[in-house]
Amino acid sequence: MSGMKTKDLRPQSDDQIATSLGELKREQFNLRFQAATGQMERPSRVREVRRTIAKIKTLQGQRTALQASGATKEV
Repeated sequence: MSGMKTKDLRPQSDDQIATSLGELKREQFNLRFQAATGQMERPSRVREVRRTIAKIKTLQGQRTALQASGATKEV
């Protein structure tokens, strides 16, 4: 899951996005561990993972806000 674009994330379901987020956080932890032990092969991957996590969290926030605004309009 290298450097996903937002347009690739949008069609995914909430569960798929949550799974992707969990995988990326696990990878981020492993990358930090590799950096601390001096075994990192691709330092640029840290930046890619961090940005993809931010994209996912932004998308989740947008969906939550959309659901919240949609719920108040229906009531």
